[in-house]
Amino acid sequence: MASDSYLSGRSIAVTRAETQLGEARRLFEAAGATVVDLPALVVTPPDEWGPLDDALAELDDFHWLVFSSGNGVEAVEQRLRRIGRSLARRPSHLKIAAVGRKTAAQLESLGSPADFIPPSFVADSLLEHFPVSGWGLRLLLPRVQSGGRTLLADAFAAAGVRVVEVAAYETGCPEGLPSAAVAALEQRRLDAITFSSGKTVSHTCQLLKGAFGPTWSSQLEGVAVVSIGPQTSERCRQLLGRVDAEADPHDLSGLVDACGRSLRARPSPPACHDAG
Repeated sequence: MASDSYLSGRSIAVTRAETQLGEARRLFEAAGATVVDLPALVVTPPDEWGPLDDALAELDDFHWLVFSSGNGVEAVEQRLRRIGRSLARRPSHLKIAAVGRKTAAQLESLGSPADFIPPSFVADSLLEHFPVSGWGLRLLLPRVQSGGRTLLADAFAAAGVRVVEVAAYETGCPEGLPSAAVAALEQRRLDAITFSSGKTVSHTCQLLKGAFGPTWSSQLEGVAVVSIGPQTSERCRQLLGRVDAEADPHDLSGLVDACGRSLRARPSPPACHDAG
Protein backbone atom coordinates (compact mmCIF):
# COMPACT_ATOMS: atom_id res chain seq x y z
CA MET A 1 0.00 0.00 0.00
CA ALA A 2 1.43 3.32 -1.09
CA SER A 3 0.69 5.09 2.18
CA ASP A 4 2.49 2.73 4.58
CA SER A 5 5.55 4.90 5.19
CA TYR A 6 3.44 8.01 5.60
CA LEU A 7 1.01 6.72 8.22
CA SER A 8 3.57 5.31 10.61
CA GLY A 9 3.11 7.18 13.88
CA ARG A 10 0.16 9.14 12.57
CA SER A 11 -3.16 9.41 14.44
CA ILE A 12 -6.26 9.05 12.26
CA ALA A 13 -9.88 9.60 13.34
CA VAL A 14 -12.39 7.24 11.69
CA THR A 15 -16.03 8.39 11.65
CA ARG A 16 -17.84 5.26 10.42
CA ALA A 17 -20.73 3.63 12.25
CA GLU A 18 -19.59 1.97 15.47
CA THR A 19 -20.50 -1.47 14.12
CA GLN A 20 -18.44 -0.84 10.96
CA LEU A 21 -15.20 0.41 12.48
CA GLY A 22 -13.43 -2.95 12.46
CA GLU A 23 -12.33 -3.16 8.84
CA ALA A 24 -11.29 0.50 8.73
CA ARG A 25 -9.26 0.06 11.91
CA ARG A 26 -7.53 -3.02 10.49
CA LEU A 27 -6.52 -1.26 7.27
CA PHE A 28 -5.27 1.90 8.97
CA GLU A 29 -3.33 -0.01 11.61
CA ALA A 30 -1.78 -2.19 8.90
CA ALA A 31 -0.52 1.05 7.37
CA GLY A 32 1.10 2.01 10.69
CA ALA A 33 -1.50 4.48 11.95
CA THR A 34 -3.00 4.86 15.40
CA VAL A 35 -6.79 4.86 15.02
CA VAL A 36 -9.07 7.10 17.06
CA ASP A 37 -12.67 5.85 16.91
CA LEU A 38 -15.10 8.69 16.33
CA PRO A 39 -18.36 6.90 15.46
CA ALA A 40 -20.68 9.35 13.74
CA LEU A 41 -23.47 6.98 12.68
CA VAL A 42 -25.89 4.68 14.46
CA VAL A 43 -27.57 2.17 12.15
CA THR A 44 -31.16 1.32 13.14
CA PRO A 45 -34.21 -0.31 11.54
CA PRO A 46 -36.51 1.93 9.48
CA ASP A 47 -39.63 3.33 11.11
CA GLU A 48 -41.61 0.49 9.57
CA TRP A 49 -40.71 -2.73 7.77
CA GLY A 50 -43.96 -2.93 5.78
CA PRO A 51 -42.81 -1.41 2.47
CA LEU A 52 -39.65 -3.53 2.33
CA ASP A 53 -41.48 -6.70 3.34
CA ASP A 54 -44.17 -6.05 0.72
CA ALA A 55 -41.52 -5.57 -1.97
CA LEU A 56 -39.64 -8.73 -0.95
CA ALA A 57 -42.87 -10.72 -1.07
CA GLU A 58 -43.02 -9.75 -4.76
CA LEU A 59 -39.37 -10.47 -5.51
CA ASP A 60 -40.31 -12.74 -8.42
CA ASP A 61 -41.69 -9.68 -10.23
CA PHE A 62 -38.39 -7.77 -10.26
CA HIS A 63 -35.60 -7.97 -12.83
CA TRP A 64 -32.86 -6.27 -10.79
CA LEU A 65 -32.06 -5.72 -7.11
CA VAL A 66 -29.65 -2.81 -6.59
CA PHE A 67 -27.60 -2.37 -3.40
CA SER A 68 -25.67 0.81 -2.70
CA SER A 69 -24.50 -0.21 0.79
CA GLY A 70 -23.75 -3.18 2.99
CA ASN A 71 -26.46 -2.01 5.39
CA GLY A 72 -29.04 -2.59 2.67
CA VAL A 73 -27.69 -6.08 1.99
CA GLU A 74 -27.86 -7.00 5.68
CA ALA A 75 -31.41 -5.68 6.08
CA VAL A 76 -32.74 -7.48 3.00
CA GLU A 77 -31.09 -10.75 3.97
CA GLN A 78 -32.56 -10.57 7.49
CA ARG A 79 -36.07 -9.86 6.22
CA LEU A 80 -35.87 -12.62 3.62
CA ARG A 81 -34.82 -15.14 6.27
CA ARG A 82 -37.93 -14.30 8.27
CA ILE A 83 -39.99 -15.80 5.44
CA GLY A 84 -37.69 -18.75 4.80
CA ARG A 85 -35.83 -17.22 1.86
CA SER A 86 -32.40 -15.70 1.27
CA LEU A 87 -30.44 -13.78 -1.32
CA ALA A 88 -28.60 -16.97 -2.20
CA ARG A 89 -31.94 -18.58 -3.10
CA ARG A 90 -33.37 -15.61 -4.97
CA PRO A 91 -35.36 -16.13 -8.19
CA SER A 92 -33.05 -17.36 -10.95
CA HIS A 93 -33.91 -14.46 -13.26
CA LEU A 94 -33.27 -11.76 -10.61
CA LYS A 95 -29.91 -10.05 -11.08
CA ILE A 96 -28.07 -8.06 -8.42
CA ALA A 97 -26.03 -4.88 -8.86
CA ALA A 98 -23.71 -3.65 -6.09
CA VAL A 99 -22.04 -0.27 -5.62
CA GLY A 100 -18.73 -0.66 -3.82
CA ARG A 101 -16.21 -3.39 -3.14
CA LYS A 102 -17.40 -3.99 0.41
CA THR A 103 -21.04 -4.30 -0.67
CA ALA A 104 -20.01 -6.80 -3.33
CA ALA A 105 -17.90 -8.76 -0.82
CA GLN A 106 -20.83 -8.93 1.58
CA LEU A 107 -23.03 -10.40 -1.15
CA GLU A 108 -20.29 -12.89 -2.02
CA SER A 109 -20.10 -14.01 1.61
CA LEU A 110 -23.84 -14.73 1.55
CA GLY A 111 -23.45 -16.95 -1.50
CA SER A 112 -25.12 -14.40 -3.73
CA PRO A 113 -22.41 -12.68 -5.80
CA ALA A 114 -23.32 -9.52 -7.67
CA ASP A 115 -24.02 -9.82 -11.38
CA PHE A 116 -22.79 -6.29 -11.99
CA ILE A 117 -20.32 -4.07 -10.12
CA PRO A 118 -19.60 -0.65 -11.68
CA PRO A 119 -15.93 0.15 -12.37
CA SER A 120 -15.99 3.13 -10.00
CA PHE A 121 -17.48 2.68 -6.55
CA VAL A 122 -20.02 5.50 -6.76
CA ALA A 123 -23.68 5.52 -7.73
CA ASP A 124 -23.06 7.64 -10.84
CA SER A 125 -20.83 4.91 -12.25
CA LEU A 126 -23.60 2.35 -11.80
CA LEU A 127 -25.88 4.44 -13.98
CA GLU A 128 -23.26 5.11 -16.62
CA HIS A 129 -22.19 1.47 -17.02
CA PHE A 130 -25.44 -0.40 -16.34
CA PRO A 131 -25.22 -3.47 -18.61
CA VAL A 132 -28.73 -3.45 -20.09
CA SER A 133 -31.25 -0.98 -21.43
CA GLY A 134 -33.57 0.09 -18.67
CA TRP A 135 -36.80 0.32 -20.63
CA GLY A 136 -39.44 -2.02 -19.21
CA LEU A 137 -37.32 -3.33 -16.34
CA ARG A 138 -38.65 -3.50 -12.79
CA LEU A 139 -35.98 -2.64 -10.24
CA LEU A 140 -35.94 -2.84 -6.42
CA LEU A 141 -33.76 -0.30 -4.64
CA PRO A 142 -33.42 -0.78 -0.85
CA ARG A 143 -31.92 2.35 0.69
CA VAL A 144 -31.45 4.41 3.81
CA GLN A 145 -34.72 5.91 5.08
CA SER A 146 -33.56 9.53 5.19
CA GLY A 147 -30.79 11.60 3.74
CA GLY A 148 -29.85 9.25 0.91
CA ARG A 149 -29.51 10.40 -2.66
CA THR A 150 -32.45 9.96 -5.01
CA LEU A 151 -30.16 10.10 -8.05
CA LEU A 152 -30.35 6.38 -8.73
CA ALA A 153 -34.13 6.14 -8.57
CA ASP A 154 -34.66 9.31 -10.60
CA ALA A 155 -32.17 8.38 -13.31
CA PHE A 156 -33.44 4.82 -13.67
CA ALA A 157 -37.01 6.09 -13.85
CA ALA A 158 -36.00 8.57 -16.57
CA ALA A 159 -34.59 5.64 -18.53
CA GLY A 160 -37.93 3.85 -18.45
CA VAL A 161 -37.29 1.61 -15.44
CA ARG A 162 -40.13 0.94 -13.01
CA VAL A 163 -38.32 1.65 -9.74
CA VAL A 164 -39.53 0.56 -6.32
CA GLU A 165 -37.49 2.45 -3.73
CA VAL A 166 -37.98 1.30 -0.12
CA ALA A 167 -36.40 2.09 3.25
CA ALA A 168 -34.30 -0.83 4.46
CA TYR A 169 -32.54 0.89 7.37
CA GLU A 170 -32.01 4.26 9.00
CA THR A 171 -28.90 6.06 10.22
CA GLY A 172 -28.84 8.56 13.05
CA CYS A 173 -26.38 10.58 15.08
CA PRO A 174 -24.86 9.11 18.26
CA GLU A 175 -25.54 10.87 21.54
CA GLY A 176 -21.98 12.14 21.98
CA LEU A 177 -18.29 11.72 21.29
CA PRO A 178 -16.28 8.97 23.02
CA SER A 179 -14.00 10.36 25.74
CA ALA A 180 -10.90 9.13 23.88
CA ALA A 181 -11.89 11.13 20.80
CA VAL A 182 -12.52 14.26 22.89
CA ALA A 183 -9.10 13.90 24.51
CA ALA A 184 -7.36 13.43 21.15
CA LEU A 185 -9.00 16.59 19.82
CA GLU A 186 -8.29 18.64 22.94
CA GLN A 187 -4.64 17.55 22.99
CA ARG A 188 -4.22 18.23 19.25
CA ARG A 189 -3.12 14.65 18.62
CA LEU A 190 -5.02 14.07 15.38
CA ASP A 191 -3.26 14.20 12.02
CA ALA A 192 -6.32 13.43 9.88
CA ILE A 193 -10.03 12.77 10.10
CA THR A 194 -11.76 10.52 7.55
CA PHE A 195 -15.33 10.60 6.31
CA SER A 196 -17.14 7.80 4.48
CA SER A 197 -20.49 9.50 3.77
CA GLY A 198 -22.18 12.86 3.81
CA LYS A 199 -24.01 11.91 6.98
CA THR A 200 -20.75 11.19 8.82
CA VAL A 201 -19.67 14.75 7.98
CA SER A 202 -22.93 16.29 9.18
CA HIS A 203 -23.07 14.21 12.34
CA THR A 204 -19.41 14.83 13.19
CA CYS A 205 -20.01 18.57 13.00
CA GLN A 206 -23.05 18.14 15.26
CA LEU A 207 -21.03 16.06 17.74
CA LEU A 208 -18.13 18.52 17.76
CA LYS A 209 -20.50 21.42 18.39
CA GLY A 210 -22.05 19.49 21.29
CA ALA A 211 -18.67 18.78 22.81
CA PHE A 212 -16.83 22.06 22.18
CA GLY A 213 -19.51 24.70 21.64
CA PRO A 214 -19.52 27.53 19.07
CA THR A 215 -15.76 27.32 18.42
CA TRP A 216 -15.94 23.60 17.54
CA SER A 217 -14.42 24.06 14.10
CA SER A 218 -11.13 25.20 15.63
CA GLN A 219 -10.62 21.64 16.87
CA LEU A 220 -9.92 20.57 13.27
CA GLU A 221 -7.32 23.24 12.55
CA GLY A 222 -4.23 21.48 11.26
CA VAL A 223 -6.13 18.20 10.85
CA ALA A 224 -6.31 16.81 7.30
CA VAL A 225 -9.89 16.28 6.10
CA VAL A 226 -10.05 13.13 3.97
CA SER A 227 -13.16 11.97 2.07
CA ILE A 228 -14.14 8.65 0.50
CA GLY A 229 -15.82 10.10 -2.60
CA PRO A 230 -17.29 13.06 -4.51
CA GLN A 231 -20.57 13.46 -2.61
CA THR A 232 -18.82 13.20 0.75
CA SER A 233 -16.25 15.74 -0.43
CA GLU A 234 -19.03 18.14 -1.36
CA ARG A 235 -20.47 17.89 2.15
CA CYS A 236 -17.01 18.51 3.61
CA ARG A 237 -16.70 21.70 1.58
CA GLN A 238 -20.17 22.83 2.64
CA LEU A 239 -19.72 22.26 6.37
CA LEU A 240 -15.95 22.32 6.93
CA GLY A 241 -14.86 24.63 4.13
CA ARG A 242 -12.34 22.20 2.66
CA VAL A 243 -11.35 18.68 1.76
CA ASP A 244 -7.64 17.86 1.67
CA ALA A 245 -7.77 14.50 -0.12
CA GLU A 246 -10.32 12.20 -1.74
CA ALA A 247 -10.08 8.42 -2.00
CA ASP A 248 -9.50 6.85 -5.40
CA PRO A 249 -10.84 4.21 -5.64
CA HIS A 250 -13.75 5.27 -3.43
CA ASP A 251 -13.41 2.57 -0.79
CA LEU A 252 -11.60 2.01 2.52
CA SER A 253 -8.30 1.06 0.90
CA GLY A 254 -8.49 4.22 -1.18
CA LEU A 255 -9.26 6.19 1.99
CA VAL A 256 -6.07 4.90 3.63
CA ASP A 257 -4.02 5.85 0.57
CA ALA A 258 -5.65 9.28 0.45
CA CYS A 259 -4.58 9.86 4.07
CA GLY A 260 -1.04 8.99 3.03
CA ARG A 261 -1.13 11.50 0.19
CA SER A 262 -2.59 14.26 2.36
CA LEU A 263 -0.01 13.79 5.10
CA ARG A 264 3.02 13.23 2.87
CA ALA A 265 4.03 16.88 2.83
CA ARG A 266 3.10 17.54 6.45
CA PRO A 267 5.68 17.53 9.23
CA SER A 268 6.09 14.30 11.17
CA PRO A 269 4.28 14.32 14.51
CA PRO A 270 6.25 15.77 17.44
CA ALA A 271 7.60 13.52 20.18
CA CYS A 272 4.66 14.34 22.45
CA HIS A 273 2.26 13.04 19.80
CA ASP A 274 2.19 9.55 21.29
CA ALA A 275 2.16 10.68 24.88
CA GLY A 276 -1.61 10.57 25.21
